[in-house]
Amino acid sequence: MGVANRMMRGANAAHVALYRRFDVGFLRSIRGMPVLLLTVAGRSSGTLRTSPVGYFRDDGAYVVCGSAGGAAAEPQWFRNLRHADTAVIEVGDERIEVDVEVARGAERDRLWGRLLEVAPFFGGYEAKAAGRVIPLAALTPRAPTSAAP
Repeated sequence: MGVANRMMRGANAAHVALYRRFDVGFLRSIRGMPVLLLTVAGRSSGTLRTSPVGYFRDDGAYVVCGSAGGAAAEPQWFRNLRHADTAVIEVGDERIEVDVEVARGAERDRLWGRLLEVAPFFGGYEAKAAGRVIPLAALTPRAPTSAAP
């Protein structure tokens, strides 16, 4: 692992730890978007990984975007999300088990339009991504399972 990757992992780990410890605006939002912590298993290792991710709400789901700031490749956390049926999010102090659905086709386009309403700066990321379709995923809280009588 290169120096830049180690630095990014360190910064990510610090953000996660501070998010969990302190209810401070700059840790729980970025560029006006709220931030949640997403924990998903690594697609190869199965190791649980947690990343701070901006989101918006849509019809009960938490929608996240794998923009990577317009980079040519999507972020690792989104690659892991593509291989997961479920994940855990933390929104403030609340932990929520969620079902994962990567948006496709017309649904992806609809959510992209909603994202641009909430955070227009993502339009610049799309232009910078040079043809990469920036993915979105809906994280829907799982229905509680009832105990057998």
